[in-house]
Amino acid sequence: MLKIRLRRVGKKKQPAYRFVVADARSPRDGRFVEVLGLYDPLTDPPTINVDEERTREWLRKGAQPSETAGKLLKRKGITAATPATEAAPAAPAE
Repeated sequence: MLKIRLRRVGKKKQPAYRFVVADARSPRDGRFVEVLGLYDPLTDPPTINVDEERTREWLRKGAQPSETAGKLLKRKGITAATPATEAAPAAPAE
């Protein structure tokens, strides 16, 4: 399964992250398929640059965002319409 997640880059005590598509079994900073954008938490406000078209294409292909990547993508206006992230409708009370 493919995941959209953050890959840490930058110097010690100065983290920056890249949004990448990677196999779920590969390590955090290991092999990846494609770089989709970057996230810099040290700027004020934090910088989020993402290729929205490519990200939506990977989501359509079935790539699942990690929890943190999903929150950042949602903040940017890119959402994944998957059953796992949508709330199930409540059953009517009888």
